[in-house]
Amino acid sequence: MLRCVQRVRRNSLIEQVTAILRDEIADGRWAVGDRIPTEPELSDMTGAGRNTVREAVQSLVHAGLLERRQGSGTYVLALSEGSAALGQYLSAAQHRDVLELRLALDVSAAELAARRRTDEDVTQLRARLLQRHEARDSGDPTRTAEVDAALHRDVVVASKNAVFLEVYDSVLPTLTAAIADNLASLDARYDEEHEDLVEAIAAEDAARAGQSARCFLRSLLAEHDH
Repeated sequence: MLRCVQRVRRNSLIEQVTAILRDEIADGRWAVGDRIPTEPELSDMTGAGRNTVREAVQSLVHAGLLERRQGSGTYVLALSEGSAALGQYLSAAQHRDVLELRLALDVSAAELAARRRTDEDVTQLRARLLQRHEARDSGDPTRTAEVDAALHRDVVVASKNAVFLEVYDSVLPTLTAAIADNLASLDARYDEEHEDLVEAIAAEDAARAGQSARCFLRSLLAEHDH
């Protein structure tokens, strides 16, 4: 009987810690793509033992919210179970279908971002654009794909549309993988189009921002069809 009581208490503690970590993700304290704190740090944060923290993290890995990367840490994949399920579906979708979804989403987000962006958004976009240039110059395809995808996400953040962001976070892992696959075929024209997108948003020019997003996505679709 005593062992059963202990087991219930332990399971309850794991559920409590899981709920705390889930709230951290849902509230955006850890964004999609971020590495979460280490197990010792999470233990300090929650007041729970490392074994309890490990099991709580694993439950969120099973739910699709987190991903363990060997030798690197644990990263946020999605903000909610619904977003994770959509992400799993999109990861199996045809590349062209995802590009067409992005064409609708990115163009609308770019136009909204130009109308709604704050000075902080512009600062973030320009900083991310610089990171993108540095990643491209470094020749690191993984880093380049991650920063490129993060730049597009920053545009969606600037749109101030929470539903767009939820959907975009679902497609982010698929998008990052697609960018990595396409890097070899991308030339300076894509760099110029990304620069123009950022500056159009900074200038609050919605038509130009939408056209910039539309231009490089249509180019990617055209290349996919050939």
